[in-house]
Amino acid sequence: MEFLSDIELYYTLPARVKANTAVIEGEEFKHISRVMRHQIGDTIYFTTGMGIIYYGEILSIEKELLTVSVIKHHIYKNNFSNIIFCLPKLKHPDRLEFALEKCTELGITRFVVHNSLRAISKGEKLERWNKILLTAMKQSLRSFLPVIEAITDYKDLIKLPGEKLIFDQNAKQSIDELILNQEKNYYFIFGPEGGLSEEELNEAGSKNIFKIAENRLRSETAVIKCASIITHKALREV
Repeated sequence: MEFLSDIELYYTLPARVKANTAVIEGEEFKHISRVMRHQIGDTIYFTTGMGIIYYGEILSIEKELLTVSVIKHHIYKNNFSNIIFCLPKLKHPDRLEFALEKCTELGITRFVVHNSLRAISKGEKLERWNKILLTAMKQSLRSFLPVIEAITDYKDLIKLPGEKLIFDQNAKQSIDELILNQEKNYYFIFGPEGGLSEEELNEAGSKNIFKIAENRLRSETAVIKCASIITHKALREV
């Protein structure tokens, strides 16, 4: 499907798309009808966050919802479905949110937020994080709505099935040396401002510890730089 880079992309739940029609309600409906002031007969783009972007014409506008007739759609492949970014809770929550936003723009679709031993911030904000991911998906014209979960114990994170890759400034291996296998799940585990503890680093084993840059980076900068490198690698190796 061809579409301009300056379009507005909207969202509706997968269950609201049936046959050749879709229903859009809630905040998305308000934005379409009251902010953008779309009328019956206007065409819009929308997604369910499941890898499909739809193009359709507004058939009706009611008090709390509108109905769209689907004209065409395009199915996209998620080239990064095996990549899970595991971010620490940071002292400044806005920096974690910034990292989530930018990683989504780069194509990362799976996130875990974890508590490491040196993490200062506690508490979960899943509802807020999900809103940030939804907004970032729409703004970057992505078709996959990222999934995010919170894990309170670092040891539970290490036990998840898949390859664990940990980042530390003193590691001997560079992320540039990493070769990805499309058949494996990779958990990219980042530390907080004070870095991961020795105990946490040892959980992964020395062969799975990498550095992202020669110089020290802030946690959110390291996450975003890694996302840029890894998504480029994944696309190149597809």
